[in-house]
Amino acid sequence: MKYLFIVQGEGRGHLTQAISLYEMLTQNGHEVVGVLVGKSESMTLPAFFQEKVSCPISYFISPHFVFSSDNKKTLFFKSIFYNLKKTFVYLKSIRFLRKKINESGADVVINFYEVLTGFTYAFSRPKVPYICIAHQYLLLHPDFIFPKKSKIELAGLKFLTRLSCIRASRLLALSFTEMRDVKKLCVVPPLLRKEVLQKTPTDGNYILGYMVNAGFSEEIIKWHRANEDVVLHCFWNNKEAPKELVINKNLTFHQLNDVLFLDYMAGCRAYASTGGFESICEAMYLQKPVMMVPAHIEQECNALDAMNAGAGIASPEFNLTTLLDYLPNYKPNTTFADWIHKGKSMFLDLLKL
Repeated sequence: MKYLFIVQGEGRGHLTQAISLYEMLTQNGHEVVGVLVGKSESMTLPAFFQEKVSCPISYFISPHFVFSSDNKKTLFFKSIFYNLKKTFVYLKSIRFLRKKINESGADVVINFYEVLTGFTYAFSRPKVPYICIAHQYLLLHPDFIFPKKSKIELAGLKFLTRLSCIRASRLLALSFTEMRDVKKLCVVPPLLRKEVLQKTPTDGNYILGYMVNAGFSEEIIKWHRANEDVVLHCFWNNKEAPKELVINKNLTFHQLNDVLFLDYMAGCRAYASTGGFESICEAMYLQKPVMMVPAHIEQECNALDAMNAGAGIASPEFNLTTLLDYLPNYKPNTTFADWIHKGKSMFLDLLKL
């Protein structure tokens, strides 16, 4: 079969999921005819994605979050108003998607949580059917447990998720654990790349950190000044910083490099992040305890879901003392790897329409 991918490109998770599925499909006799990546005007596609996907890649402007002045938290209502002002830009992107879908020759479109795909199928109704894949579709599952946070923000997140899958033939909800299927919503394992599955974990002496929003670095540096004996390696998205920024002998910030990141993940003592789904799954597979510091409502949901699955703990800030205190109590989820390994046969079956 021939597939066309549409990927919400902000952050790392959906991109790595697309790589994993691309490899799975092409290694089993299918063809990915192209990838359409939604992004902001300032976003640059990571080099690792372009290196792994050897088919035509095109870009379009897509909605995204607006962050606070300290570059830590997303501003929910400001994000809504910002994106509403760019309606005409997004209408142009919808026309672009319609054209690409109709010209692709694909049998099925795979949507990785790009909301404009839903609008394209709502307004233009391309004849090619589509399937949606993301952890966020678990929010639509009747058994999903939500954090006790703002009901308005939770309702907004669920509404955004529904917009991304208008008229979809099937929803594949990536989940930390097995759950029952509900109508066209099918619960499936996370999409981890072969590089993760091939890693052998070791017990290093350092803590690994990852922050999409570089503003969290101030909390890391402040904590480290009082705990300089703890070795930290942190990955961030700070375009103004060098490839490797050495604060002192025990604290280094690295620009995001996927190969290097996985090397550090495999050897770390523990992992601290803002709560993105993909890297939490990688840590769970390698049996590394996790501390999550959510930056927005979606990551609040991820954090609670991950805690219930035994990934680790949540914290309101990057106070790594909390993580160190937790380490003696950490018990890895020993069934998670078995769940991951069920994924290949499930995906190959569910992606047929």
